[in-house]
Amino acid sequence: MQENENGMVKEYLDFLSRKDFACVAAREAVSRQQVKCFVAGHMGCPHDDSAILDFLYDFIQTYRNQKNRYHSAAILFAPTVVRDENMFDTLMWQRLQALSDADATKYPYDSRVAAQPESEDFSFSLMEEALFIIGLHPLSSRPSRRFKYATLVFNPHEQFQQMKESTQYDKMKNIVRKRDMAYSGSINPMLDDFGNSSEVYQYSGKQYSNEWECPLKISHAGS
Repeated sequence: MQENENGMVKEYLDFLSRKDFACVAAREAVSRQQVKCFVAGHMGCPHDDSAILDFLYDFIQTYRNQKNRYHSAAILFAPTVVRDENMFDTLMWQRLQALSDADATKYPYDSRVAAQPESEDFSFSLMEEALFIIGLHPLSSRPSRRFKYATLVFNPHEQFQQMKESTQYDKMKNIVRKRDMAYSGSINPMLDDFGNSSEVYQYSGKQYSNEWECPLKISHAGS
C-alpha cells in the first residue's frame, strides 16, 4: 500500500513538473520540495476526514514556521472514479463542508478574509489560515486541470496576497494565463483577477451558470 501511495505522489509531482504546466508557482514549489501530499480513500467517504484535517494542520504549521513562498498541499483521493465534472464538483463541496465543520469546533475563521462564499473577499479557512483551493480530476473541461486522480490542492491565501502587494503578481498572472492559453487553447472563463470576485468560482474548474449558488455553509462562531 505504501509503495502504491508513493507512486501516486510521484505521479502528482511529475504532473506539476511538466515543462508545459501552466502554473509556474506550482513548479517552483516542487523544486523547493514544498509540496506536501496525502493519499486518501474515496472522495465521497468521510472516513479519512480527520486524518486529512490533521495533515492540513501540520502543513499550515510548517508554512507558518517557514514563511517563504510557494507552499502547497494536495489530497489525492485514490479510488474515486469521476464520471463527470458535476460529480467532482459535488464531492469537492462535500469534503470542504466536512473539513470546515470539523475545523469550526477547534478554531475561529481567519479574520483576514470573509466567511461568506459570495463575498469577493472570501477564502476557505482552516486553523485560522485562509486557503485557496484547486480541484483536479481526469474529466476536467480545463486540460491544465486534468490529472489521473481526483485531487484537492490547498494553497495559503497569504501567498497570493503577498504577491499582489509586490510587483510579482501581474507578472506571474500574465505568465500563467499565457501558458494556459498555449496548453488549453483558452483562458479559464471562471478565472478572475485575485480579489475581484469570490474565489469559489475557481475551485473546481467547472464553468458555473449565473444562477449558481455556492453550497458551502460556514458554521464558525461569528461568521
